[in-house]
Amino acid sequence: MAPTREQPAAHPASEPHGHGLRLCRWDADSDADVAAWMRGREDPEFRRWNTPLKAVTGFDSARDSLRTQAASAAAGDCVPFRVTDAGSGTTLGHIGVNAIDRVCRVARVGYWVLPEARGHGVAARALALAARWAFAELDLHRLELGHAVGHDASCRIARRCGFPYEGTLRGAMFEAGRLDAFRDVHLHARLATDPEPGMP
Repeated sequence: MAPTREQPAAHPASEPHGHGLRLCRWDADSDADVAAWMRGREDPEFRRWNTPLKAVTGFDSARDSLRTQAASAAAGDCVPFRVTDAGSGTTLGHIGVNAIDRVCRVARVGYWVLPEARGHGVAARALALAARWAFAELDLHRLELGHAVGHDASCRIARRCGFPYEGTLRGAMFEAGRLDAFRDVHLHARLATDPEPGMP
């Protein structure tokens, strides 16, 4: 059966699409992709809730970051997607299926949305789309989502997309902007056998 807007093809090169979005691969050789990645990773709201081991601090480091991510994807450790508007192709944010464990069939999902795209349900729609793709394409059994305690918007998105709260992980991520202090994380997860929620 040919893929539809609401049922992406299960193929490594596929670009999942539906809910008004298309999930594309990032291109480290594209200046437009690098600029969007830089804006997302340098955004104060992103930095409030995330502390990468290596921060993006300008165009060159953004390109290096994308290339590092591409190498990780080539090794099968993650599948990163650029979230775009299905009609215009405008970049709206990022969603990645990360820390893929093919033995236990589990992975972690993470996402961010550019400032101008917030407030339009982009993260929830991208999460619903990526989760469906990950279960079908990667044959995962469990998809986890963790966010810093206090990130209420991410908590709502997770629940809306069928990722119930499972508990609090103590000291499981770095404090904002620090690599020497930790904060607690809310863990959400969805199983392949869970009923799929309605469109976010």
